[in-house]
Amino acid sequence: MAFIPAYIFILFTTILIDYFAGMWIEKSKGDTKVFFLMTSIIATCLVLFVFKYFNFFNTNFEAIASFLHWNYPIPLLKIILPIGLSFHTFQSLSYVIEVYRGNQKAECNFGIYALYVMFYPQLVAGPIERPQNLLHQFYEEHQFEYQRIVDGLKLMLWGMFKKVVIADRLAIFVNQVYNQPYDYQGISLIIATIFFAFQIYCDFSGYSDIAIGAAQVMGFKLMDNFNRPYFSKSINEFWKRWHISLSTWFKDYLYISLGGNRVSAPRWYFNLFITFLISGLWHGANWTYIIWGALNGFYLIFGVVTEKTRNKLIRAINLDKLPVLYKINKVFITFTLTCFAWIFFRASSLEDAFYVVTHLFSGIEKVPAILAQAHSFFPIMLILKQQILLGQPLNEFIIAVISIGFMETVHLIQRHGKIRHMLTDQPLWLRWSIYYALIFSIIFFGKYGTENTQFIYFQF
Repeated sequence: MAFIPAYIFILFTTILIDYFAGMWIEKSKGDTKVFFLMTSIIATCLVLFVFKYFNFFNTNFEAIASFLHWNYPIPLLKIILPIGLSFHTFQSLSYVIEVYRGNQKAECNFGIYALYVMFYPQLVAGPIERPQNLLHQFYEEHQFEYQRIVDGLKLMLWGMFKKVVIADRLAIFVNQVYNQPYDYQGISLIIATIFFAFQIYCDFSGYSDIAIGAAQVMGFKLMDNFNRPYFSKSINEFWKRWHISLSTWFKDYLYISLGGNRVSAPRWYFNLFITFLISGLWHGANWTYIIWGALNGFYLIFGVVTEKTRNKLIRAINLDKLPVLYKINKVFITFTLTCFAWIFFRASSLEDAFYVVTHLFSGIEKVPAILAQAHSFFPIMLILKQQILLGQPLNEFIIAVISIGFMETVHLIQRHGKIRHMLTDQPLWLRWSIYYALIFSIIFFGKYGTENTQFIYFQF
C-alpha cells in the first residue's frame, strides 16, 4: 500500500475467495467439494499468474510468433509485482487444501482468517505457515513470559546480524561481478558465486529469524525455515534444511499428490523433476529460475540413480572407513553442486549464466606462474585486488570472511541444540558480553544506506 494503495485489494480478493471456499468445501461432498476446491485454487492462482507470470509467458509467445512471422497483438501489462505475493498465495492455498483433506476445520471468523493470511511477521517472505499450526494460536491467550520474549529478541538479533553484517556486505562483492560478469573470469567468478551462496542464505534466513523471533515475542510459534543447510551431506538433505516451509509445501501438496515415490521408477523421477521445475518457476518468471529448478531436480534424480554405484566405489577405495573425511567430502560436493546451481539463480539472464559457467576456471592456471615471476609486492597486490577482492577494500573482504567463519562456527555448535537456549545457562557476564558484541557489530559493521538492503525474497 505504501507505493500502490490499490494493491491491498489483491490481498482482500485472495482472502475473500478462500474464506468462503473453505466453508463451502467443508459443507460439501463428492464432486461439489472438488468443484469448490478447484475454483478456489484456480481463482487464487489466477491472481498470481496475472501479476507474476503473464508478461513472462506473453514475451515468450511473442518471440515464438516473431520467429514464425505471425502477428501477435497482445501487449505486455504495465504492472508491478506486489511484495510477497507468492508467499501469501501459497499460505491461502494450504488452508483450502487442508480443509478439503479434513485436516483443518473451516475458519468461520473472517477477521481470524484474514489475520492468518496477513500475519505481519511472515507476510512478505515466510515461513509459509499451515493452518493447523497458526490458526488455533489466534484464539489462545498469550501471557507475558520473560524467557520466551528474551529468546525471541535473541533470534531477531541473530537474524539482523546475518542480514546487515554478512548479507548486505557480500551483496557489494556479488553485485560487482554479476552485474557485469563479462569483465571477470576464473577466481573472481568463483569467489562471487560462493559469496552469493552465503549472501542469499544470510539474507533469507536472516529475515526468517527476525520473523520467527518477532512472532515469538508476541507469543506465536512459527515453523523453523532453515537448519544449517550448507552442512548437508547430499542434495536431498539440503532440501530438507533449506527453505523448509516451501520444500515441505511442494512435497505435501504437489509431489505427494503426483504419487511421490510410490509409483514406478520413471514416474518417480518425473514427479521429482516436475516438482523442482515448478519450484524454480515459483521463485521467478525467468528462464534462469526454471533452469535452476530443473538442475536441482536433475541432482536429486542423478543421486537416486547412481546411489548403489557410488556406495560400491566408496567401499572399494575404503573412504567409508574414514568417517570424518567421508563426511567432509560429501559436504564439499553438496556445497559445490549447490553453488553451481546458484549461478543460474543469481544471473540476470541465461547469457550471463552461461558466461559464468564457461569461464569459472578461465585464467586460473596462469595465477601461480604470475606469482612466481613477480619480483615485487605490487603485482601480487594487483592480482589480489582485481581477482580476489573484486575491486573492494581489503578490510571489507576480511570482515566478510571472518563474519562467515563466525556464523558457521555458531552453526557447528548448534549441532547440539539451539545456541540461544544454551546461552540461558551461561553466566550473566558471558551472556551480555555476547549480546553487546552482536549489537555493536551490527551498529559498526552493518552496511546501511546502500541499494543492497532490500531482502532478496521480497521479489518473490
